[in-house]
Amino acid sequence: MNRKELRKKIFQMLKDHYRLIIYNDSTIQTVWSIKLTPIKVLTLGSLGAILLILFTTVIIAYTPLRENIPGYPSAKVRQQILSNYILVDSLENEIKTRDNYFEKIKTLFAGEVPSEATNKSDSSLKVAEARFRSFNVDSMFEDKLNQEKNNLTIQQNRKRLPSIANIHFFTPLRGLITNKFNIKTDHLAVDIVGKQNARISCVLDGTVVFAGWTMDTGYSIFVQHESNIISAYKHNAELLKNIGEKVKAGEVIAIMGNSGELTTGPHLHFELWHNGLALDPETYIDF
Repeated sequence: MNRKELRKKIFQMLKDHYRLIIYNDSTIQTVWSIKLTPIKVLTLGSLGAILLILFTTVIIAYTPLRENIPGYPSAKVRQQILSNYILVDSLENEIKTRDNYFEKIKTLFAGEVPSEATNKSDSSLKVAEARFRSFNVDSMFEDKLNQEKNNLTIQQNRKRLPSIANIHFFTPLRGLITNKFNIKTDHLAVDIVGKQNARISCVLDGTVVFAGWTMDTGYSIFVQHESNIISAYKHNAELLKNIGEKVKAGEVIAIMGNSGELTTGPHLHFELWHNGLALDPETYIDF
């Protein structure tokens, strides 16, 4: 039998008619019958399979039964996944904001102006009404103070601020004060001379926000504390902490030195700031 005859025979078999009969077993009487062909059976079977698949898909997609499928997350798990996604997204934004803040702080400490500071202005203040005040380059917040203009002021007296009056500050360096805090000369710090290679301690618990070299102040380190307090330690010979490290009150963070161009000899140039105000360290610390 050649291939042509085989195809003809198969096609003929598909066209042959068959009858499906249901009859009563007791009376041998025909109850129901239907005439079928193999092509009809295949067509009806395929259509039934398609309908069954569509029906199953609809049930799984739009009813709670889908949660019974192994590996499919429940509504509670999906809600938790969504909450975690939102938290991760918020955390990513917070990290970007923090990194941007640190970059601005590093730029200010280096004596430069952040790029955004030249692009933004206070629309509520007219240019003709702006008043500027010059500050000593030795101040770690010189550019920040120029940017905020009238928003920040220097503490005018030596009275303790009520908000930090009860805070106990650790003495950064025991020694002789050679240059006191003086607003008139824009010396917003105290200069302390101690023993050679004296260790400098942190005044409060906090986080190091800058630790590096600047042309004017040499090796400098700045620590952010609670209650918006920042302490600055300049002209060091060596820094013992890095940016981002947590430090405790009394912990050694640097070695006294004579680095930087604006120095007259080995000493510690110590600044204390609160909410953008330069404070007299002698008001709060016994040197």
